[in-house]
Amino acid sequence: MRRYAPRIAGYGALVAAVILLPHLAGEFRVTQFSYVGAFAIALFGLSILTGITGQISLGHGGFMAIGAYVTGILAVNHGVPDLLTIPLGGLAAGIVGFLFGFPALRLAGVYLALATFALAVIVPSVAIAFGEFTGGTAGILLDLPTSPVGALTPAEWLYYVTWAIVAALFVLATWFVGGKRGRALRAVRDNELAAVSSGISLSRYKTLAFGVSAFYAGVAGSLYAILNFIVTPGTFPVTLSILLLAGLVIGGAGSFLGVLAGAVFVEFIPLYAGDVLGPLVDLAQRLQVPVGDVDPTTPGVPSVVYGAILLLALIVMPNGAAGVGHRFRALTKRIYSRLVISNVGSPPKERGV
Repeated sequence: MRRYAPRIAGYGALVAAVILLPHLAGEFRVTQFSYVGAFAIALFGLSILTGITGQISLGHGGFMAIGAYVTGILAVNHGVPDLLTIPLGGLAAGIVGFLFGFPALRLAGVYLALATFALAVIVPSVAIAFGEFTGGTAGILLDLPTSPVGALTPAEWLYYVTWAIVAALFVLATWFVGGKRGRALRAVRDNELAAVSSGISLSRYKTLAFGVSAFYAGVAGSLYAILNFIVTPGTFPVTLSILLLAGLVIGGAGSFLGVLAGAVFVEFIPLYAGDVLGPLVDLAQRLQVPVGDVDPTTPGVPSVVYGAILLLALIVMPNGAAGVGHRFRALTKRIYSRLVISNVGSPPKERGV
């Protein structure tokens, strides 16, 4: 039990933080962290596919769009309750991902990345082409949510629903990559030839990983649509897929806890990258460092700052936030062990006569 005490304490602190956040932050911030939860679900799936199975994907924005449009069409055109459309959106995206896994069997590396990137480009274009079902460029407008719990606002209700789904899918992902299945997926990532020699079916595990990963992205897309109240092709640009991959790298590929940090990165850094530049310019001017006339509001400047932050994060955390967490956990274990040994002490030695 002592061995798992730090991990249990960490999980407990994380759950407490999630529960208490709506009572400590405003409604806008609560909504932002609901988006963090949706991105975390998408990154769980991307972690299974890329971090654990080793299949690079730049198409997860397309899978999210599929889940979002399933939610929009079923909720608006067929009167299905919003929350009931979430598993259906995940199922639709999962089927597409599973089928996409078959042609992807012949591709690897940058060729697979390019194929999945094409999916991210195609899905919004298809949504525009079939405007009679998807609303075209105007999209589908969902009804504003209402909270069935009187003590909670709609934003707080959606926040708790989102993070309850995050917790459930976190447990499911942990189970999915455990045991024999997880070892097979990692074997495919490490060496496909050795995996085949060991009797592992590449077609089975690659298509399975694509399907499960797309299911997670579809669930995330459905939640994203409900949180936005609208689904349009512009909601899921091709840059979203690239941003998700960046979040996976920042969080730590293959670590489900690490991708929570990656989800925070995906939500907050692009929004506030420009705000970081102002204090840095002021500091440089106080230190009399020539920086020229830099305006943080100039178009393109926030993107440059965002890229610089991304590079800095990769330099400081080469293994992502998960690597930092592993080092911190190892340090706490050493400190905890030393405290236990010092409390127990050693028996006094008897003096010889």
